[in-house]
Amino acid sequence: MLKSLALQLLLIPGAEALFAPFARRCGVVFMLHRFRAAGSAGEGYDPAALRRALAHLRRKKYKLVSIESLLRCKLEGRPVPDRSIAFTIDDGYADHAEIGAPVFAEFDCPVTTFVTTGFLDQQLWFWWDQIEFIFANSRLSTVFTQLGDTPLEYSLRSAGERTAATNDFVGRCKVVPNDLKLEAIERLAIASEVSLPVKAPASYSPMTWDQLRACEERGMTFGPHTVTHPILSRVSDQQSRWELTESWRRLAEEARYPVPVFCYPNGGSSDYSEREIATLEEMRFLGAVVGSAGFVSSRAVDPGQAEHFQTRRFPFPDSLSYLVQSVSGMERMKHMLRGEPA
Repeated sequence: MLKSLALQLLLIPGAEALFAPFARRCGVVFMLHRFRAAGSAGEGYDPAALRRALAHLRRKKYKLVSIESLLRCKLEGRPVPDRSIAFTIDDGYADHAEIGAPVFAEFDCPVTTFVTTGFLDQQLWFWWDQIEFIFANSRLSTVFTQLGDTPLEYSLRSAGERTAATNDFVGRCKVVPNDLKLEAIERLAIASEVSLPVKAPASYSPMTWDQLRACEERGMTFGPHTVTHPILSRVSDQQSRWELTESWRRLAEEARYPVPVFCYPNGGSSDYSEREIATLEEMRFLGAVVGSAGFVSSRAVDPGQAEHFQTRRFPFPDSLSYLVQSVSGMERMKHMLRGEPA
């Protein structure tokens, strides 16, 4: 509460500018995932809140740029523009096109969406959504299942328990081999007495390729995010290469302006490796984005560090004060004081 109140001081006229020196030659990349319809409850970003945030950034004359342009600055040895901000969205849900894209277009704000091509081809729907669907639709009060050799028991007597069960099972699936994860989801569906639809239900549906091209006309760009969205460190060498090369081939086939920037599923430091970086370098990609917080600085690219293939992103904040903390230079100042990469 005290931190939230303190951050409100950043909204006082003139306060934001005090941290501008710390935002020089530095970029901030935000990541978003889902959007909810205006006035509705539930998960996802409120388009009205996004609109307020973009209006603030335009009013304060921040430089709204693309992730591609930030990475080209790095690779070409040019300074990253002062107070520059790039927006990215992960996965390729229908709400990205139907709700998110019009808001970004309204403010002429570049945004890159990383799409899972098998999802857009309607060959699959996301494994974490399947887990949520199973727990939400089971009529049982208790479910007994197994993940590998680990027996699991979940109480489903309330909405809160179903959410907790979903979070626990998803978390466990992130740290096991991909084949074991898929087998465990099938077993969970059987144990929960839930039949999984072949195609994604409406609330989990992908955008179409036609919608993708329409979004391109409004300024949204697209990069690859694998074919099936596995955690790459949990798959074989052969599947890892295929997920990268085939998702790029398929995107380039459908999109008019595909962006050679990759997004690692889940995006943690243990979710990809030098194997994926080597493949992306071979594909001549500009870089890749991860899911951990940090800045895009003007430091020259060190080929030995592959920093541009580990471009950090901040989760897009829910409140305007937290947004200002991230972009004004205040957060970068804190990183520098703590001795963290800035």
